[in-house]
Amino acid sequence: MQLSIEAARDLVRRAAMTAGANAPTATSLADATVAAELAGHASVGFAHLPDYLEGFATGRIAGAAQPDISAPMPTTLRVDAKTGIAQLGFDLAFSRLVENAKQYGVALFLQANSYTVGELSYYTRRLAEAGLVCLATSNGPAMVTTVQSRQPVFGTNPLSFAAPIDGGRPLVVDQASSATAFVNVREAAARGDAIPEGWALDATGAPTTDARDALTGMLLAFGGARGANIALIVEVLSAGLTGANWSLDAPSFQQGDASPGAGLFIVAIDPAALAPDLPARLAAHAERLSAKGIYLAGRSAPPDHVTITPSVLADIELFGRTARV
Repeated sequence: MQLSIEAARDLVRRAAMTAGANAPTATSLADATVAAELAGHASVGFAHLPDYLEGFATGRIAGAAQPDISAPMPTTLRVDAKTGIAQLGFDLAFSRLVENAKQYGVALFLQANSYTVGELSYYTRRLAEAGLVCLATSNGPAMVTTVQSRQPVFGTNPLSFAAPIDGGRPLVVDQASSATAFVNVREAAARGDAIPEGWALDATGAPTTDARDALTGMLLAFGGARGANIALIVEVLSAGLTGANWSLDAPSFQQGDASPGAGLFIVAIDPAALAPDLPARLAAHAERLSAKGIYLAGRSAPPDHVTITPSVLADIELFGRTARV
């Protein structure tokens, strides 16, 4: 089923408000959900929306949360999401974050006490579209391990980077420090598909290609110890500096009535302060890389509509109790 962009946003807004979100929260979630779909990140778009809707209904997400924003230093914005969604705190601080970066050359955004962040490149892409180079990290409940540990110790702990490019869409990189995102395993389990070797362990710590066993087991860090090191770096930035829950202490994002208390760390740099010609140089360099077969994510034009499968729409209707459109 194809929806116009505005119809897709309206679907999310109505579902979120029916499930318990107030209007500002529902609007922020709608913008982020549709943006993920348009960016080609469907696993954290509509497919992830039922997690939010159930979170509102069960109290894992405070649907009427009003983030608390402070500025402990001129270059730094600190946000307490008050167990609400991460996107709302970012939306409320966005203009000031951009202003800080352009005034001081570099600015920080640190948020704690939120539900998981959804599509991490939603944050970096918006900042790059405002002309900034940025890096974002986030953590979540422990579900990632190594072959040596065989115990969940980190979240999927993604990181995203984005930079502006003259005459086109920004360069955007968004990847988990796990071998795959949890939602990909969950979707494979729902379809009854096997997952590749190296993605997960079962509950006993044995390697598995059965997605259903992986759901009750653990994901593996990509690249073994190297991926685990990146997960640790992300954890220190996302939980250590922000004051958010360490992944080991974060409640589930799928069960119970407690927020994961996740963290979001962003550093934004104004290239005009250091390298005013960066967008032009990067445009030329991107062309050279593309000519050599390097795929540069985030640069293709987004579609003018959103596609939603009947099964995902049914899930949205189930948890959000919305009317079919």
